[in-house]
Amino acid sequence: MKEDQFRTLYTKAVDSMKPGEEMKKELIDKLVHQQERKRPRKTVYIAASIVLAAGIGLAAPNIWQQLNGQSTQGQIAQVTPGPSDAGNPSTDTSRSIIIPKLELPDTKSGVKADMIALVVYKDNIYTQSATRIDAADAPALRGDKLGRTTGGIDEWSGKDKYIELASNIGETDIYSVKGYDSNFLIMSYSEINGEVFAELYEQTNGITVNSGADLFGKLNLEGRITSAQWESFDSWNNGLQKYTPLAVDEALSGFLTALNAAKPLAAEPLIEQGIYDSEERKIIYLQLEDNARVELTLFGQGLVRYGQAPVFFEVESGAFQKLWDSMKL
Repeated sequence: MKEDQFRTLYTKAVDSMKPGEEMKKELIDKLVHQQERKRPRKTVYIAASIVLAAGIGLAAPNIWQQLNGQSTQGQIAQVTPGPSDAGNPSTDTSRSIIIPKLELPDTKSGVKADMIALVVYKDNIYTQSATRIDAADAPALRGDKLGRTTGGIDEWSGKDKYIELASNIGETDIYSVKGYDSNFLIMSYSEINGEVFAELYEQTNGITVNSGADLFGKLNLEGRITSAQWESFDSWNNGLQKYTPLAVDEALSGFLTALNAAKPLAAEPLIEQGIYDSEERKIIYLQLEDNARVELTLFGQGLVRYGQAPVFFEVESGAFQKLWDSMKL
């Protein structure tokens, strides 16, 4: 994350706390300096005393477990065998992945959870999206106003606090996002002293995934990509931001088609088997015609993961390998 982006994020958080100007400046400078010293990158940011575990990769497996508590089923995507081979799920190609609704731990159990940025909308929990937008593009994407968050959720909050439009991001307006289903994607939007602050939040829990289309189809990728970049794992992990152009060509098009047809795999077994132990990863960034930027993590085993959803996607090997091989330094 660039220093100016990091500074903007924390200016928003600190502004919502309404401290004195001197205190605000000292806090922002301290956080920026802390971020500069952190290597390798763990993508964990501090804002308004709440831990925002917003990264993908090395930190991601524990985030889902911490949010749901070690003893609840919510931490694990459930596999439902299809009719073709219900007696042998390991060879079944028509199975579904059920991602339970995200539920926060009962504080009476003694479980303390680190928090990702979240908003409660229509009795569902929306978490910070792996799709990003720049502040300058937010007004054009802003749809209908859905309400205003109340804030108030922190790592000690009980389930009774997760009422409509409760959040841990403070008080801000919530809007639908033009071109996207609000059952999947919403936007927080505010203007402070003429400056726009906006973030996307998505619901990737409480859903059943039969193929990649059930998740990636909601992002409206095919036919809408204007440019693309990729980043090596070394660059990503060390925060180097060494982006290399990725051609929007037949290889990428074929990959996206195969991604929609990809077979879902529950994340928990793969994590236990050590998929994150390998550095054979590449990250691609897809810039859409509405200027939204979608981030996907590709694993050398032929798998793809998006955001925090506890599911990987196994892409047809030919399409995956063609794109993978095109990304060379």
